[in-house]
Amino acid sequence: MTALTSSLWRQPATGTRRLISVASGKGGVGKTWLAITLAHALARMGKRVLLFDGDLGLANVDVQIGLKPMRDLGAVLAGRLPLKAAALPVENCGFDIVAGSSGSGSLALLPAVRIQRLVDDLMALAATYDHAIVDVGAGLDRTVRFLAGCTDTCLVVTTDEPTALTDAYAFMKVMRADRAPTDMGVVVNMAASERAGERTHATLAKACESFLRFTPALFGLVRRDGRVAEAIRAQTPLLTRHPSADAAVDIEALARRLIAAGGAGGR
Repeated sequence: MTALTSSLWRQPATGTRRLISVASGKGGVGKTWLAITLAHALARMGKRVLLFDGDLGLANVDVQIGLKPMRDLGAVLAGRLPLKAAALPVENCGFDIVAGSSGSGSLALLPAVRIQRLVDDLMALAATYDHAIVDVGAGLDRTVRFLAGCTDTCLVVTTDEPTALTDAYAFMKVMRADRAPTDMGVVVNMAASERAGERTHATLAKACESFLRFTPALFGLVRRDGRVAEAIRAQTPLLTRHPSADAAVDIEALARRLIAAGGAGGR
């Protein structure tokens, strides 16, 4: 990882699900929407949750939920305020957000020492919450891998599209090559049905078993639901606009699994 070597990995606490990254390897699979909705679901379950938008150049977490942040990650990176001061409450959702800063450049262009300082600050801030969700950028660059690798759990989001599966596999391959200590698992998004989602996971898991000697768990699947796109267009979280939608029910099941698996919700 060039200057960001495996010696800098933060070692996740065994069995925890406090710090969760959401990655994809490519765009267009609903990664950011899933990160937002998972943060909202955890908050509705009584957890203190932080959502960190780690995709600085193409940040759109705030856009999807109709938030106009007065402070964002761009100001932190420019040295105008500390990271904890950039955490803002999302009205009526119960979680906090550190918004990105669209068009201000990519985190990948930052010097390694600055990225390390940002991660250290994020670790300190995350410790004040029950869960912190990190929406990392799409792709395989060193900063995406480093952010994902410093979390307890990495949810790799894919769909049944061949390119999505190929890129999810590529992401897990480079993370394994980096020896990242994070616990990686798969979330199948926009599944036609539960059975179809399981088949998608099985296809990806078989490739990982054959070539990486690693079997990623199926952490959850989210059924295709037209109300997701409608909520995004309305810039309103799905759990606010359509709390009983199939996709909302599936995200809540994922949240419950993460809580049950890690015990990271209690302080």
